Amino acid sequence: MSNEADNPATEAPGLPWDVQDAPARRATLTRILVRIAREALQGDDLESLLQGICNCLVVELPVPIASIILLDEPATHFVREVWAGELMLDPQPIATGWPVTRGASGRCARLGTPQLILDVDDDPDYIAGHPEVRSEYLVPIRHRQRLHGVLNIECTRPEFLDAEACAVFDAVADVVAGAIHFARIADELTEANHKLERLSMSDGLTGIANRRRFDRQLEADWARLARERRPLALLIVDADAFKPLNDALGHLRGDECLRELAHLCGRFAGDGDLVARFGGEELVLLLPGCELARACAIAESLRLAVADAAMPHPASPVAPHVTVSIGVSACVPQANVPPEWLVATADRAMYAAKQGGRNQVRAADEGVAASAAGLSQEPPREAAAPRR
Repeated sequence: MSNEADNPATEAPGLPWDVQDAPARRATLTRILVRIAREALQGDDLESLLQGICNCLVVELPVPIASIILLDEPATHFVREVWAGELMLDPQPIATGWPVTRGASGRCARLGTPQLILDVDDDPDYIAGHPEVRSEYLVPIRHRQRLHGVLNIECTRPEFLDAEACAVFDAVADVVAGAIHFARIADELTEANHKLERLSMSDGLTGIANRRRFDRQLEADWARLARERRPLALLIVDADAFKPLNDALGHLRGDECLRELAHLCGRFAGDGDLVARFGGEELVLLLPGCELARACAIAESLRLAVADAAMPHPASPVAPHVTVSIGVSACVPQANVPPEWLVATADRAMYAAKQGGRNQVRAADEGVAASAAGLSQEPPREAAAPRR
């Protein structure tokens, strides 16, 4: 809730309820409702909002216990309770699920109507929370057809729960219902945005990270490992003679091949590593903390795994099955060197593997791969040539 000092004319509690005359009591009830409505519109934290509502009711009114009990999605169990009051409630197993078949609160949820209990001793469903409580008013918290929970007001003085006070609690329950509804919409929108973000970072064909995600991860790992002075390795994996594969077996078979290659690459990625589709038939493995020798060993194991998978390739000039050429680069990143350096050197190594006969691993020049210190521009590019 807002700091009461911000709005002293409307926020500060007035005289105690017992010494207020009828107009003053109506003004108090109106002030409480306005305050709660304003907080519901301005608040962005549902938990603190619900707690603030309960606090407001017990501070402003002769209400020793005010609670908001929330239901699960199918409205069969109470699963969460927020409460405030001067009387300590006996612990109830709300966290493990309190079925709506029990208690006066459950009756309120089942019937969907307010329940006024002027004498708790006369109510067969009442379950005592404190021995001093003599009366109780329960209001369903409902937004349209969705029942969110129950507002529970427990009193030691039955005469307080007159028609005027109950009408205010009815209105408070409506405000709470609206606040919960909009909070849940906000949560759903947040989750939808997260899902869209994840989709925007994934390759639709293979399910692994896409080029956008790779570029972002490369930049982040490069900056972090430059600070830590630790190596970063990159493998560029290219399917050999991929166009002839598509021509011979069709694009659907080519797509299956890419999905299988992505799966095989994933087997060699550990925690913190990234497998991504770089473009076309090229896949990449980004390996933070990995030195060149280990990266080359991983690349060779991956090459052998692809060969062992024996995916048919009747049009390959290399083997009767799918093979890959892999370029490897590794360095200790430097802040004054762009991360694209790693991509360019691995790309050159992969091009060398293609030129050397395919189905092999080639590493970037040892001097280049050992450290990027002192480099300020990309390495010279070879003339463009088809890789296949």
